[in-house]
Amino acid sequence: MIDFEKEFKAFFNHAADAAGAIALNYFRKIIPVDDKQDKSPVTQADREIEQTLRDMIRKQFPTHGIIGEEFGRENEEAEFVWVIDPIDGTKSFVTGRPLFGTIIGLLHNGKPVMGVIDQAFTRERWFGIDRQGAWYNSQPIKVAPPRPLHAARLYTGSISMFDDANLDKFLTLCRTAKLTQYSCDCYAYGLLAMGWCDLIVEQCLALYDVAGAAPIITGAGGYIADWQGRPVSREYSGTIVIATSQDLALEAIKILKNT
Repeated sequence: MIDFEKEFKAFFNHAADAAGAIALNYFRKIIPVDDKQDKSPVTQADREIEQTLRDMIRKQFPTHGIIGEEFGRENEEAEFVWVIDPIDGTKSFVTGRPLFGTIIGLLHNGKPVMGVIDQAFTRERWFGIDRQGAWYNSQPIKVAPPRPLHAARLYTGSISMFDDANLDKFLTLCRTAKLTQYSCDCYAYGLLAMGWCDLIVEQCLALYDVAGAAPIITGAGGYIADWQGRPVSREYSGTIVIATSQDLALEAIKILKNT
């Protein structure tokens, strides 16, 4: 049996330190912002962080695969695959809002087993091992006690994330929850793992957005799946519901699926 903490935790921290140093070098500085094909923004910080992490992984784990937002996939069928979102929340990053973060995940046989979310500006780091534990700045964390949807604190992406077919259902969900906050990027994942919110619902995501967050959520005792109830894996579909319990997640999905 693999001792994931012993084998990989030190590297996760080393990689997050390297990414954070680069992010701080560019944050709240006037830098060019380019548009990708999907019209989402990208900066030199995104590219430099991912390239640095790829170089570190190749040197330390030459047989491992890598999936990254900026430079694609290599050896993705390997037993171990690293998944990199160099700056999750680039829109926050380029507008000076400290809710962005670097997300690094590790897949083992296609399933997330370890992950880190690092917010370098506020010096906050979340680390998790699937179903074994989660930590905030090295202190153990747990999700909040279960609540029903009408009492839940919901975080979600911006309204523009939701397509026309789902917008009315999404707004119903937001109005049903006790409290709704918008556009918190990966920072919301960390808040849920700590007990500060109860539910996150998003769509139009990619594997690199959630692979590193999933072990933090499950390590803290939470639930994470797509809207069909499938756990995050290499074949991730792009929708996500994260909750303190499966029952709460199913309440939200019932509204979104209008059943």
